[in-house]
Formats: sequence, structure tokens, C-alpha cells
Amino acid sequence: MSTIEFDSKLNSLSGLLHSFAYNLTKNTEDAKDLYQETAYRAITNRDKFRPGTNFKAWLFTIMKNIFINNYRRKAKANTIIDSTDNMYFINSGGAAISNDAHSNILMTELHGMIDSLEDSIKVPFEMHYQGFKYQEIADELDLPLGTVKSRIFFARRALKEMIQKQFGELHTAKAV
Repeated sequence: MSTIEFDSKLNSLSGLLHSFAYNLTKNTEDAKDLYQETAYRAITNRDKFRPGTNFKAWLFTIMKNIFINNYRRKAKANTIIDSTDNMYFINSGGAAISNDAHSNILMTELHGMIDSLEDSIKVPFEMHYQGFKYQEIADELDLPLGTVKSRIFFARRALKEMIQKQFGELHTAKAV
């Protein structure tokens, strides 16, 4: 196929290519850019077109592949947009260090609250916390199963009240 024939076929399909580009991008400017890139690649690779095959399908395939590659490239870029005033989050990078001091303090206070419970409810509660089953606790302490369950319930309720007094409603769901 001669250069003149190739160019005339490309020009005759430009309207369809523009429409297809707009359907892919849903943006006029992006569609123009996609058409331009497609025309450029078609012209630079005209020697790869085989006469006797569907020229329109060849152009549409080029356009679709360019669109897919650009989409994947944009998705891979993984752009981070920081809307804070001082761009703290962008500048902080991966250098943030996790600090468990707050949770360590809370656990220390919680253990202090557990220690302040009466032994009759503290011992079954601690055994349950350590993973013992209700029946195992009942056998170990030589108590009825119902008594063990109720003492663990009373320990939980007492701890919940202590936590509410010290921290308010905010921490109740997290601590118990």
C-alpha cells in the first residue's frame, strides 16, 4: 500500500477514530490525545500493516491497546494526594515509627484494676482470660459451673464500671 493510499484511508476513518477515542476516555481532550497517539503509531508502523487485512480494525486495535496501556500506567503510578495544609503526610514518607506506649499504659492500668477485684471473682476471671474453659475452672476451683460463669460475668461487669469511671464511655468498647 502506498503512502498516499495509507494517508487517505487514515483520514477517511478519522471521524470514527475520534468517536471511539471519546467513548474510551469520556473526555474531549484525552480523546484528542488518544487519536493523535494512534495516528502517530499507525504512520510510524505503516510497514507492519498487511495489505488485504482490515485497516479499520488494525487502527481500532492500536487505539484500544494505547488506551489500555495508559490506563494501566496511571493505575500503577499510585498517586498520593495530601490535602493537609503543611503536606505533613507526603513529607513523612515511610519513616513513621509505631509506638505502643499508649496501649502499654492502658494494659498496665487494666491489670491494676483486675488486681483490685475480690479474689472470689478475680481468680475465675484470670483463669478464663488465660484460656481455661468454664468446666476446667469449675473442676479446678471445686465450684459449680453456674457459679463460675456468674463470677466471670460479675468480674467483667465490675471491670467495665471501673473503666467507665476512669476513662468515660469512649474506651469501654475497646477495653472489655
